[in-house]
Amino acid sequence: MSAPGRVCPVHYLYAPANLARAAQLHAETLYVVGGLYGNPFALDALQELIAIEPGPVEIVFNGDFHWFDHDGSLFCDISEHVLRHTAIRGNVETQLAALNDAAGCGCAYPEWVDDIVVERSNTIEAALRCTARQFPSLMQGMADLPMNLVAQVGDARIAIVHGDGVSLAGWGFSRRELETARGAQRAAQWLHAANADVFACTHTCEPLLLALNATTSCGSTSASTAKSSPGNGAHHGVIVNNGAAGMPNFKGSRYGVITRIATHAAPENMPTLYGTQIAGVHVDSLALHYAPHKWWSLFESLWPPNSPAHLSYGSRIHDGGELSLAQAVLNH
Repeated sequence: MSAPGRVCPVHYLYAPANLARAAQLHAETLYVVGGLYGNPFALDALQELIAIEPGPVEIVFNGDFHWFDHDGSLFCDISEHVLRHTAIRGNVETQLAALNDAAGCGCAYPEWVDDIVVERSNTIEAALRCTARQFPSLMQGMADLPMNLVAQVGDARIAIVHGDGVSLAGWGFSRRELETARGAQRAAQWLHAANADVFACTHTCEPLLLALNATTSCGSTSASTAKSSPGNGAHHGVIVNNGAAGMPNFKGSRYGVITRIATHAAPENMPTLYGTQIAGVHVDSLALHYAPHKWWSLFESLWPPNSPAHLSYGSRIHDGGELSLAQAVLNH
């Protein structure tokens, strides 16, 4: 697992206890936006959601805001927009700013991901790197971003990461891991070590919500209470992965997903998909209804049929993801 695209660089790692630090951001309403992937129309849709909110909104972009945007003008637009807000870097931005590309795309793909997918991702990153090198100041801006961030929303502490509790490109918050008792137990231990009520992440590109000993709801229908057996050092909490803001996530859908964490419930006209509550704070996943036809047209102009990105992502962008909405809420 040391090949480019699979290796996890040592500098990607951190201890969950490092996240037990004082909060760097305080908000009543917080949007966590991961996996923008260079989709400018998702930024437009984000502003439309903010306009619905009754009060101010803090935005944190938690990585991989670049990916498909190898056009120089688009790359600059995405970079400048994100860097005006609070952001942390994902593996894409970390690799773009790196002095070498030994880690390839930096995805640290696990063994169950096919080699051809890894190869295509490395090729996409290489093309994007050629664009990024034309803008050294933007690359420096990405290099200066932190790997994680701690926010306080009401009485809840939010650990905002790209990957998981120990790595920028970790897969410990993947569906495959959190569906197991072992994975849920490890997540609870990371929550405890970080003194966090919520981990908000994105890296695996699959949306999910796992509430450890909390009541979870999907739309207006109550779902089963999600429980784990964390053992010593148990800490009740929530793992929420928004999947991708800039790509479809569910079967038959053509919208992105972001995470909303707030001291008050989402307005009735907000496109809430599912959610839970912890420490008196609402944790919801929202649909991000960007302009799908415009995004598809732009995507194909950047990555035409048979290009690496089109082969890996074209079907998802045009037809939707592989998961059903109901699969997003995990139970133990």
